[in-house]
Amino acid sequence: MENKKGVLAILLLNLFIAFLGIGLVIPVLPTIMNELQISGSVVGYMVAAFAITQLIFSPIAGRWVDKYGRKIMIVIGLFVFGFSEFLFGMGQTVGVLFVSRMLGGISAAFIMPAVTAFIADITTAVSRSKALGYMSAAISTGFIIGPGLGGFLAEIGTRVPFYTAGVLGVLAAILSIVLLKEPERAAEETPIPGQMTGLRRIFIPMYFIAFILIFVLSFGLAAFESLFSLFVDHKFGFTPKDIAIVITGSAIVGAVAQVALFDRLTKWMGEINLIRISLAISTVLVLLMTVVSSYIPILLTIFVLFVGFDLIRPAITSYLSKIAGNEQGFVGGMNSTFTSIGNIFGPIIGGILFDINLNYPYYFAAFVLLLGTILALIWKKPKHAIL
Repeated sequence: MENKKGVLAILLLNLFIAFLGIGLVIPVLPTIMNELQISGSVVGYMVAAFAITQLIFSPIAGRWVDKYGRKIMIVIGLFVFGFSEFLFGMGQTVGVLFVSRMLGGISAAFIMPAVTAFIADITTAVSRSKALGYMSAAISTGFIIGPGLGGFLAEIGTRVPFYTAGVLGVLAAILSIVLLKEPERAAEETPIPGQMTGLRRIFIPMYFIAFILIFVLSFGLAAFESLFSLFVDHKFGFTPKDIAIVITGSAIVGAVAQVALFDRLTKWMGEINLIRISLAISTVLVLLMTVVSSYIPILLTIFVLFVGFDLIRPAITSYLSKIAGNEQGFVGGMNSTFTSIGNIFGPIIGGILFDINLNYPYYFAAFVLLLGTILALIWKKPKHAIL
């Protein structure tokens, strides 16, 4: 058991390092874009390129994880991640940056299913959910610390965060080679439903609105988040350090809200009501982002906005897990699919709108979230569901 705890710690450290690396580069992106004179629409396409590549390679990587092993996929994924960050740091043309982001998508597709499967192999049914909770915490902590560290590294040089992320990726890969051993496979679980069956099940009423809301949230949020750095850079003149403070602060506030409020709020009002209220508040605050002008109101608006976002995601996931019964795999797969589709199209449309007017992506995101709010209001609790 102690050995398994050590293996889990290494896996979590790898995830933390990878997502720390992703977070490192966020505050300096606007500076790189300005240096290379890249438009907002191109930034949107770059974010979408990452998501498209991840979406394409995820099912392939999932098969390879079972065929070739967990460890080798984690190691390859981390090396690819490190290389992609080095490439972005050295990149002087849009083409090189796109290749870097596509490699980043491949690395994410390799790492996530391999780590998840590895954790499933070394845990029991009783301890697995707790371990996967630690996995989520490792990812969130990397995101929280990354932008803050990246903002300060950018003071040394605008390319330093990318090279730092690359070094961290390579170190994590080497750590995995040395310390990880391929686990004994867990017993085969129930297969995920076939593609045609899965497509038909999307339209089951108790699932359908939840899946559409996942898409709405990812679509609107991706349009908001992918251009956030450029928005505050162009509109408010935020420095990389300012952006780091805002993103890190928002992530911390959101994480605290999840830990301190989520369980209490769902017990008090239920998942569906929490989703309705959070969507409504988020809609208003996204619109408010186009109006606020001074530093403190900007911070407060963003902090509260991220609390709303960070409550909606787990509320939808919790709802789905409660109604899914023995279809947890199907529901998890659809959750990931609808999230990826939103992540692909949100940044593209947001980037095009940004080039017309920097407020337009936020009007668009607010409109999409408003549609989600209306949809949530007509959402009815399924019969016999414990919610």
